[in-house]
Amino acid sequence: MWLILAFLSAALLGFYDSFKKKSLKENAVLPVLFLNTLFSSLIFLPFILLSVHTDCLVSTPFQTASGGWVEHGYILLKSVIVLSSWVLGYFGMKHLPLTIVGPINATRPVMVLVGAFLVFAERLNLWQWMGVLLAIVSFFMLSRSGKKEGIDFKHNHWIWMIVGAALLGAVSGLYDKYLMAAPEAGGVGLDRMMVQSWYTLYQCVMMGAMLLLLWWPQRQHTTPFRWDWSIIGVSVFLSTADFVYFYSLSLPGAMISIVSMIRRGSVIVSFLFGAAVFHEKNLKSKFLDLALVLLGMICLYIGSR
Repeated sequence: MWLILAFLSAALLGFYDSFKKKSLKENAVLPVLFLNTLFSSLIFLPFILLSVHTDCLVSTPFQTASGGWVEHGYILLKSVIVLSSWVLGYFGMKHLPLTIVGPINATRPVMVLVGAFLVFAERLNLWQWMGVLLAIVSFFMLSRSGKKEGIDFKHNHWIWMIVGAALLGAVSGLYDKYLMAAPEAGGVGLDRMMVQSWYTLYQCVMMGAMLLLLWWPQRQHTTPFRWDWSIIGVSVFLSTADFVYFYSLSLPGAMISIVSMIRRGSVIVSFLFGAAVFHEKNLKSKFLDLALVLLGMICLYIGSR
């Protein structure tokens, strides 16, 4: 069951990336990001309120636990990590083709694996090292494909924003492992709905402050904001994808390494959107880069079983 949910989460993430690209087209980044966090908060706020004031969600997947200052401190840190990743990722995605952004984001499981190797002293086997090597090769090949569109990976700061977003996303994945692992396993043991609901609310508050302090005073001199219905789609697909992801991890036998790798399969959906909807260029060479990324993920899957 958890494996099926992981594949469902991957498909939803692909739609999330595609709607995000559409919502950012010729649009101001910070207002779009604020609205995404606002709509996501509106999705989860009823679960928090119903869990606190009623018993109607008891024994359902939507029951949200409460916690003290210590637990909320952990969640607040997650909010900072994820929001930092989103800010970098949104700016980068606005200025880059989806068929370039998707494969870069798909290297996150490799970053998580290397992070686990460095932070948690986990040892990689031969298959996992092959997956890491293929991801590195695919990144360099992707840089060659980008040059055909005038994108220099070494000097393009939008590329570095996407790479930074992917690195922070990997940090968030490792932090998820720590937050939800049982105390006897060295983790904090937080409730999954508590983490998802509250970090979404904290992000909304932080983005509201950024909007008022950074964007609003300069709104007349920057890219104007325009409403697009795809903004709601971003929040719906992301919230659903993350809910399915956290729920799959709560099921017996679920493996975080495999779930994380399957979720990066979202690149297939976003790549197809980039080709069919946004009519992006150099698809043949990018498809080879994508194939190497996916082959690397298969190696990681075999090595992590």
